[in-house]
Amino acid sequence: MPRRWVAAAACVLALVALACEEGGSASPRPSRDPGPPGLPTTMAALGDSISTGFGSCLVLTSCQRNSWSTGDGIRVESHYRRLLEADADIRGRARNHAAPGARAEALAGQAEAAVRDKADYVTVLIGANDACRDDVDTMTPVATFRTQVDRGLRVLRKGRPKARVLVVSIPDLYRLWEVGHTESRAVRVWRAGICPSLLANATSTAPADRARRARFRQRVDDYNAQLKAACRAYGSRCRHDGGAVHRVRFTLDEVNGLDWFHPNVAGQNRLADVSFSTAGWRL
Repeated sequence: MPRRWVAAAACVLALVALACEEGGSASPRPSRDPGPPGLPTTMAALGDSISTGFGSCLVLTSCQRNSWSTGDGIRVESHYRRLLEADADIRGRARNHAAPGARAEALAGQAEAAVRDKADYVTVLIGANDACRDDVDTMTPVATFRTQVDRGLRVLRKGRPKARVLVVSIPDLYRLWEVGHTESRAVRVWRAGICPSLLANATSTAPADRARRARFRQRVDDYNAQLKAACRAYGSRCRHDGGAVHRVRFTLDEVNGLDWFHPNVAGQNRLADVSFSTAGWRL
């Protein structure tokens, strides 16, 4: 046999051996980048109307595609869309269990749904409705709020101990009164009964009304302190946003013009930006 034939046969045998070492298949490896390790493949949002995108679709109803957390629409760069861009494994696996009007007492039931989903990333934004009651005396007591938050987080820790949890601070609702009480259109809508513990008699400077707003503001601060403490007690799998969302100095351009209360698309994007930067994902 000519030497060049022998050399060619040796090369063929070497290629076959190499293919066997790599698993016995000569088919090419997938070209898709699997993304950074440890990214979630299923996520869930827990909370109230803010996380449902309420009022962001020009009607006063939930609009989950614009949710800062799980939204899949093109107008909001949600947590889900950012994670999807990094790793396609999460596609179609973002669940939203938040509900308009939900208070902290609803958190445990929502957490049970997230456990059933086998979520490995969960966002929590709760507390606005515990403060927004008919009057300040019916706001959820701080100790009760903490007990209810702890109960919900325990469900997650027991059912999905390896899941990552992000607890987001309550937005500065008092800021809404600050920027809106001189806007006649907002004041007119608020008279219908939106968050009366804060927004009733929005233009009044009477001592009683000023004292009521101050009590409301303090209660939200107290809730935020308990959310931070509850996350710390949860353990290393829980992150708190450090008050980042509460510190946002939003404007009326970031709330919808129907109830002058819930975030519009711009507001949802702002929430997504600020909260995602605290979530700890490395994309």
